[in-house]
Amino acid sequence: MKTGVPPTGAALWWWAARPRTLGLAFSPVVAATALAWAGPDPVRHPEAPVVAVLCAALTQAGSNLFNDAADFVNGTDRAERLGPPRATAEGWATPSQVSVAALTAFLLAALGGFYLTWIGGWPIYALGVAALFAGYAYSNGPWPVSRTPFGEVFVLFFFGLVAVGGAYYLQTGRIGQAALWWGMALGAQAAAVLLLNNVRDMDGDARAGRRTLAIVLGLAASRRVYATLMVLPYLIMIATSWAGLTPLGALAGLAGAPMAARTVAAFHGATPSPAMNALLAGTVKVQLVTALAAAMGLGLTAVMV
Repeated sequence: MKTGVPPTGAALWWWAARPRTLGLAFSPVVAATALAWAGPDPVRHPEAPVVAVLCAALTQAGSNLFNDAADFVNGTDRAERLGPPRATAEGWATPSQVSVAALTAFLLAALGGFYLTWIGGWPIYALGVAALFAGYAYSNGPWPVSRTPFGEVFVLFFFGLVAVGGAYYLQTGRIGQAALWWGMALGAQAAAVLLLNNVRDMDGDARAGRRTLAIVLGLAASRRVYATLMVLPYLIMIATSWAGLTPLGALAGLAGAPMAARTVAAFHGATPSPAMNALLAGTVKVQLVTALAAAMGLGLTAVMV
C-alpha cells in the first residue's frame, strides 16, 4: 500500500477502519450465540446477534479511527512506523476528517444500541455507553489507555467479558457462568493481538513516551505472556466442559489450538519488525477459527439433543 496508489472514497475508510481486526468483534458474538442456543436458557431474541455484531464492528472501527488520528497528532505514528500504513500519517486524510469518520461510526453503533437497549434494558444501555466511552478513551482524553500498561486488560474486559456476556444476556435475559468463562477465553486472545501489536511498535512507542505492557515487560517476558494468552482459551474450554458448564461439543474449539501453537512458536523467534504484521493477522485468525469451531460444535449439540 505504501508504494501503490493511495486509496480514496469508500476504499480509504475501509482501509482506515482496519478490517483485519474486525474479527475480534465478530468472534465473541458468535460464541455467545452458540452458547445461548446450546444452553439451558430459552432464547428470547434470536435476531439480537445480527444487531450486536454490527454495533460491535462499528464501535471497533470507530475506536481504530480515533486511534489513527490520535497517534498522528501525539507523534506516535512516524515515518519509521513498522505497522501497516495509517490514513492520517500517510496524508490520505486529515486528523479532523478521520475523527469525524470515527464519530460517524460511533453514532451508527448508537442507533443499533437503541434497539438492543429496548430488548435488553438498562444493563445493555450501560454496557453500550461504556463501550463507546472506552473506544474513545483508549486513544484520547487526558490519560489515554493506549499509552499505559493496561491496554491488554482493557481489551480482555471489553472484547471478552463484556462482548460475550452482553451478547448472551441479550438473547437469554441472564448471564451464565459459561458465558463469563468464554468471555475470558476470547478476551485473552484479543489481548494477545494487542500485545503483539505493541511488541512490534515498542521502540517507536518508547520514543513517543508510551509505557505499554510490552515496553514494561520487555521482549522475552512479552513472549511468555503472549503464549499464556493464546493457550488459556483451550484450557478454559476443557475445564468448562469437564465441569458440565458447556456441552462436550464445545471442545470442537480445540481445532484452533494447532494454529495457536504455530503463532506462539513464530512469535518466539520474531523480533519487532514489519514481518510481525502477518503474525498479527494470524493471531486474529486463531481467535476467529477457535470461536467458529466451538460454535459449530455447540450447534451440532443443540441439534442432536
